[in-house]
Amino acid sequence: MLAVSGIAACAPAADESASTIVGTLQNHKIDEASGLARSQRYPDVFWVINDDGPSELYAINSAGRDLGRVKISDASNRDWEDIASFTLDGVGYLLIADIGDNDGKRKDVRLYIIEEPEPGKSKVDYAWRFDFEYPEGPRDAEAIAVDVENQRVLVLTKRDIPALLYSVPLVPDSKKRQAATRLGVVGSLPQPTRSEIQFAAKTNTWHWQPTSMDISDDGMQAVILTYGGVYLYERGPDQSWLTALQRQPRVISRTHNRQAESAAFNASGDAVFITLEQRNAPLFRLPLSGAPE
Repeated sequence: MLAVSGIAACAPAADESASTIVGTLQNHKIDEASGLARSQRYPDVFWVINDDGPSELYAINSAGRDLGRVKISDASNRDWEDIASFTLDGVGYLLIADIGDNDGKRKDVRLYIIEEPEPGKSKVDYAWRFDFEYPEGPRDAEAIAVDVENQRVLVLTKRDIPALLYSVPLVPDSKKRQAATRLGVVGSLPQPTRSEIQFAAKTNTWHWQPTSMDISDDGMQAVILTYGGVYLYERGPDQSWLTALQRQPRVISRTHNRQAESAAFNASGDAVFITLEQRNAPLFRLPLSGAPE
């Protein structure tokens, strides 16, 4: 389990897998990695974003080696918090989620979708972008995933207890601001006690808050990263993601780290990669026992 580089481990769960540090993020410009996504074009490539600064994507291989950066034209990085990859109509895309809202004041948040570029390409235009708002008002969120089967984006909030799951269309039928649909609560993640909530600010421990989410390429697995652990969900045939996320997840790792904010499946769906919000962060690989071949 994750127990190095400042990550303090709890007692192992019965089904935890051992993680391996496979490298470090070599590009010193990646200093607050808030999102990680597998490439849809190359099995050994991942894409990383920072949560502020230039509107750039950073390509790395599965050992953290720098493969170059790509600037997104006419885009702003207000608070990029997650990135996802998906294939639609045979084309590979990346979705960048500018959804962070620590103060709960943003009337709307924004998604950028680009065709996945070559690593190191100097600049790319977005294919489409759109703003959306939550029906009950502003929400802070850092975790998104693309549900290709239903052509929608799933958004999991961070500060609600339990976390709330929303959806927005992946390809809106207009350029107007979109309204997110509240799907329901995700109470299957470990929840805080009253005491933990009361003293969280003093102890700087928020183990229950989701910081990243991803769906495997086959659409049958989802991983959620929190400050307290890595949790794997499996979806049955014809089962909705909301229903799947109500079931108890498999605990892949229990961690306590306030910088754990990026998680992604690998291309084959048999492992999850994790990295942290710090310069030259370690890159962890967590194998998934019982994952599809």
